[in-house]
Amino acid sequence: MSWEGFVSGLRSAVVWVMDAASVPVLVYFVLINTSLLVLVVLAYLEFRAQERRRATALSWQGAGLAPGVSLLVPAYNEEAGIVTAVKSFLTLRYPRHEVVVIDDGSTDQTFARLEEAFDLVPLPRELPREIPVRARVLGVFVPRDGRTRLLVVRKENSGKTEALNLGVNAANEPLVAMLDGDSILEPDGLLHVTRPFADDPTRMVATGGAIRPVNGSRVVSGRIVRVEMPQTWLPRIQLVEYLRAFLLGRTGWSRLGGLILISGAFGLFRRDVVVEVGGLEPGTIGEDFELVMRIHKRLRDEGRDYRIEFVPEPVSWTEVPVTAKVLRNQRRRWHRGLWETLWAYRSMLFRPRYGRIGWLALPYYWLFELAAPLLELFGILIVPLALLLGVVNVSFAVLFLVLAYGYAVLVTLSAMVVDEWAFHKHDRWRAISQTIVASVLENIGYRQATVWWRLEGWWASLRGRRHVWGVMTRTGFDEDPA
Repeated sequence: MSWEGFVSGLRSAVVWVMDAASVPVLVYFVLINTSLLVLVVLAYLEFRAQERRRATALSWQGAGLAPGVSLLVPAYNEEAGIVTAVKSFLTLRYPRHEVVVIDDGSTDQTFARLEEAFDLVPLPRELPREIPVRARVLGVFVPRDGRTRLLVVRKENSGKTEALNLGVNAANEPLVAMLDGDSILEPDGLLHVTRPFADDPTRMVATGGAIRPVNGSRVVSGRIVRVEMPQTWLPRIQLVEYLRAFLLGRTGWSRLGGLILISGAFGLFRRDVVVEVGGLEPGTIGEDFELVMRIHKRLRDEGRDYRIEFVPEPVSWTEVPVTAKVLRNQRRRWHRGLWETLWAYRSMLFRPRYGRIGWLALPYYWLFELAAPLLELFGILIVPLALLLGVVNVSFAVLFLVLAYGYAVLVTLSAMVVDEWAFHKHDRWRAISQTIVASVLENIGYRQATVWWRLEGWWASLRGRRHVWGVMTRTGFDEDPA
């Protein structure tokens, strides 16, 4: 075939694809961006409602209503920030809580750092086995002073899910909070996220807390003393992403009564419910998503009245990837976990028994979360190719860019305005201007890269490839010795 024949055939194929798919793709981008904007508006309404309740948010615990909380911290090679994180957890302003660190066979100095910082000694204690755990427990340790409510459990390496299940077994309090070892909680964080349990103790089974990137902020003794923007653009763009998707998006879903995902970086659950559903599924990738879906399914199958809510207070700070390699591994894992959990619970789709979960939340996640990178890759490839071959006019290409990316920037800026109005975390115009620039840069290169990485994770799952956890390289918190 001659070159002219190849180009002619390619042009005909592109014309056919454009005629068939151009309008649906444009409509899809309008719908996905509009749905995000609706979630931002719902989040704004929720923030206004919570503003009226915030005055009493920190006084209710004095009436003896605060339920006890066990903070579960699975740790694997977290030597850079584990001591800082545990110190922040131990000194939270909360009447009754304990910290349970599960060292999942770390090969670095994670346990040694904890042992030195808290003067740990062995405790001859047999842990309960309410949730089966296959890995062997290597030891249980507590501080020598006998007063610090810290329990460190060492086990053979078997993954985060088994570490959390072991932590649930070891927990002594009625609520369990699942945290990342690189997280820092704000001093009043537990007071905010446990408030729904005190307001509705019989129906509330789980709450999720807001997550923000800690990169660049000043930390002293496990406390955020000054919120700063990250020093490089990759974490800055992730800050914008967390703001839109994790804070505003989940707040909107919570107001709709359709919250199906609580971040593994900070989620609070009733311990008896976690035990009842069998704990976290061993070996699963999206363990946080899977657990919440299993709770929804179990309780709705039994016809029980329950609630799961998101608390938008900025209570947990976590370190986000600073290199493209680590970020790629993270996004591949997230999308693979999304696909595998949605597929596992596909029987809940459009079933009256599951209410808004089956009719609204799950269809949204299938269409706008799972399929989004596939449709976006189509637009990224076909529109430039059509322009190059001269089968689409410049006006259409501009319209595509405006609806796909310009509209997305508008949604992100709207989310930023709502967040700044509600929480005032950045007190410098420079930080605000950097956030605005990051919302634009997110759509130039970064978004296209994450599209490809998410598709890699999906494809790996479809091929049945064994998942290998990537290494999240920690730089440690920016401790200020002054």
